Amino acid sequence: MIIVIDVGNTNITIGMFQGDKIVGNYRMTTQMARTSDEYGVLIREFLIDSGFAVKDVEDVVIASVVPNTMYSLNNAIKKYFHVTPIVVGPGIKTGIKIGAENPKEVGADLIVDAVAVREMYGGPAIVIDFGTATTYELVLADGTLDSVVICPGIRLSAKALFSGTAKIPDIEIRKPKTILAKETAVCLQAGLFYGTIGQVEYIVAKMIRESGLKDVKVIATGGLGRIIANETQTIQVYDNKLTLHGLRLIRNRCRGISE
Repeated sequence: MIIVIDVGNTNITIGMFQGDKIVGNYRMTTQMARTSDEYGVLIREFLIDSGFAVKDVEDVVIASVVPNTMYSLNNAIKKYFHVTPIVVGPGIKTGIKIGAENPKEVGADLIVDAVAVREMYGGPAIVIDFGTATTYELVLADGTLDSVVICPGIRLSAKALFSGTAKIPDIEIRKPKTILAKETAVCLQAGLFYGTIGQVEYIVAKMIRESGLKDVKVIATGGLGRIIANETQTIQVYDNKLTLHGLRLIRNRCRGISE
């Protein structure tokens, strides 16, 4: 079995795979300094909870957008699981071409999502990842990660309102009963929820129009992606395990394993 780890700005998501099936899925907060022992013990407990032992681990693959976690996390994998992790970055076999002017600047999470979409859904496609930031990636049929749009994420926008104003309350992000809101909390929910839907529909339409592509699939992932995907026909598929599968696919490519 293999362990895949997606280190985001808000959460670290951990997946356990037996073949191509997810047999465990766990999350921990990123915004906390941990030692290699803390990482190792926590991940080992997740492994045991999924019904496996350390000796069952064949590989660990990591994608991270938070560099200061990597020293402790790398050492944890080596110490507790006795393998050297595959870290997504320059020189790693992904099968994805990078269309950016400086490919080294492209985030590991973007590359992983592009790999997953190309292999699982085909291209051309737009991947929308509703994370700390909301990202829109255009992946061409030949596997080129052509372009990316980055916007503040829904929770980040809500946090900015809460922390930057005196009377704005902290709120649960959900669909309000009506956009014609009359209470402050509902006004905020309406703005965040329907504003995000408007953003999705406009940005996707403009990306498709300017690219000149036809039959573009639109796939969403990320924590709040489901509530948005349920409310707009622009998004065709919601896949909350997309990034985990992308990490598994990269591991297989690095090891010469065909799907």
